[in-house]
Amino acid sequence: MNRYSKDLVSKIRKLRSDGKTYSEINKTLHTKLAKSSLHWICKDTLLPLSYINRISRLNVENLGKARATSLAVRQAKKEEFEEKIYQINLPIANKINNKNTAKIALAMLCLGEASKSGGKSSFCLGNSDHRIITLFLRFLKICFEDFDSKKIRCTVQCRADQDTSELERYWQEASKIPFDQFYKTRIDPRTIGKPTLKKGYRGVLKVDYLNTKTQLELESLAQLVYNRVSKGP
Repeated sequence: MNRYSKDLVSKIRKLRSDGKTYSEINKTLHTKLAKSSLHWICKDTLLPLSYINRISRLNVENLGKARATSLAVRQAKKEEFEEKIYQINLPIANKINNKNTAKIALAMLCLGEASKSGGKSSFCLGNSDHRIITLFLRFLKICFEDFDSKKIRCTVQCRADQDTSELERYWQEASKIPFDQFYKTRIDPRTIGKPTLKKGYRGVLKVDYLNTKTQLELESLAQLVYNRVSKGP
């Protein structure tokens, strides 16, 4: 204690008894005393109840700031990571306008999503994601010179409590297929009396293409790709 003057010690204890933190004491007195030294000087000083409440509030505020900072850091890292992925994938995505690349993509899409040949005069693909529908129609146009959009037929499939007129407008705008090529909307009778729980659900658009040759060609390509991949390099 002999290291500090009585006047300084008195001021420190007074500020501490008023509820000041060690950082605030140093700032007020223009000192740079270690917290351990201040703690020793103030060890017998009684703290007001307001100090405890204030420190609790500051701890909560500081925790909130720390969480906000941590969130900002994580968000920045996430955006940086996503940008790297974008730069990696951009030149790959640009190759999709190549006819052969697009045809493989279409064959894989149909392998997973489209109906299989079975003596019918058309094949179909149905999905609730408008992006799948757009890819299907766009790839058909890119890959087949004889593609005829007039051979496309669309059917909206939905639940009983949905607005069929609104869904028909939505899918017509998404597919760019004229209304006169839409069949009557089909409502699933199993959904009568059961509310739609999925927010933003717009039913399914089933797209039929009246061209068996195209279907067989895509199925053949999908099988050839599978055979090549399954045998390894």
